[in-house]
Amino acid sequence: MAQNFDMVVIGSGPGGYVCAIRGAQLGLKVACIEREHLGGICLNWGCIPTKALLRSAEVFHLMHRAKEFGLSAGQIGYDLGAVVQRSRGVAKQLAGGVGHLLKKNKVTVIMGEATLTAPGKISVKTDKGAEEITGKAIVLATGARARNLPELEADGDLVWNYKHALQPPRMPKKLLVIGSGAIGIEFASFFNTLGADTTVVEVMDRVLPVEDAEISALAKKQFVKQGMKIIEKATVKKLDRASGKVTAHIEKDGKTETQEFDTVISAVGIVGNVENLGLEKLGAKIDRTHVVTDEYCRTGVEGLYAIGDVAGAPWLAHKASHEGVMVAELIAGQHPHPIKPNSIPGCTYCNPQVASVGLTEEKAKAAGYEIKVGRFPFIGNGKAIALGEPEGLVKTVFDAKTGELLGAHMVGAEVTELIQGYVVGRTLETTEAELMETVFPHPTLSEMMHESVLSAYGRAIHF
Repeated sequence: MAQNFDMVVIGSGPGGYVCAIRGAQLGLKVACIEREHLGGICLNWGCIPTKALLRSAEVFHLMHRAKEFGLSAGQIGYDLGAVVQRSRGVAKQLAGGVGHLLKKNKVTVIMGEATLTAPGKISVKTDKGAEEITGKAIVLATGARARNLPELEADGDLVWNYKHALQPPRMPKKLLVIGSGAIGIEFASFFNTLGADTTVVEVMDRVLPVEDAEISALAKKQFVKQGMKIIEKATVKKLDRASGKVTAHIEKDGKTETQEFDTVISAVGIVGNVENLGLEKLGAKIDRTHVVTDEYCRTGVEGLYAIGDVAGAPWLAHKASHEGVMVAELIAGQHPHPIKPNSIPGCTYCNPQVASVGLTEEKAKAAGYEIKVGRFPFIGNGKAIALGEPEGLVKTVFDAKTGELLGAHMVGAEVTELIQGYVVGRTLETTEAELMETVFPHPTLSEMMHESVLSAYGRAIHF
């Protein structure tokens, strides 16, 4: 006999488990179906373990700079296996926490693979066989996976995707990273810091192509200073694999050259997990592997919602979580606000870090705004100099007519933490006046946020 629920969530990543918990908090009877690991890709194979790896690389980098700080350190080295083991331990701890939270909130967890058989009906393939359940509302939170392009397919040996790179079988000597979005540049940063001879190939005209052009240029300057080779406006056409080596055919400006590497990381985007769910049968629309939704994550099929990566860009865990909360509240009869894409921050944890929210300078101009732009460099900030991190920039873009903060863009130490100040400002619909009158503590990196606002209006004090 089928189990009946008010809401069934398919997937337990940062969108799914948050949606399930919020629904339970609002009094709904909730089930969460997961086919692999509680916590999804983010906790197990994405956001969390990559940050653990990058933290190890950051400490390793700082150890080499000990003399700058009046310290001494000898025999600096690393154990790649131990670095990876720590990363996996962090992921395991947090994934276990998700299970605890779901249990605490009385969410029924079903481990298995779900297929929608009819509106409101799901068949779950479990270890014990097929289980039938029904849900008045069903939320798809099935996430996404690495894109595999022809001739560039990952094999786990010579060519890695993000899962392989998180548990590397060896330390690359000469590494090619294809793609310089967040995933590609974070792995490039990690392996380059540990000593790999790293080359990054990007098809667009600059690395980190979704970021403000000025920020991308400053980040690239630091990457090159650290020894990375960056090839922009180029395409890896194919990879010839042989024993212990890969020959990459790289096309740029109409010419193709070959280079040899011992390891390749393919980071050319993601595709939504939409297969074998029965979506076409129900009439849900799919566009380029992502489920089409409206601003409230409704699919157009009665009672069926899609959140997070499977619903399309931006592919960010925090976007998925907020969509999950919104949908749970909607299902429970509340009236939540839709998520505003331009108020979702993006963070990249390479060295230096990059963070942004809202419109770039280029996009603000293209949208027809008359703008004021403020900039403040890290070299003008006391805390940055004390930290030994004088390279970086905080940039703000305002509507010249209304004072609305249209966008904020940063590169440098700890900017992934700083960006939230501007995100709160945008959510509160703050203008430059309130930001100017806000008192920032001294000495902090956050003072640069204040100075950048002042700079946009010709009032910067310290630069």
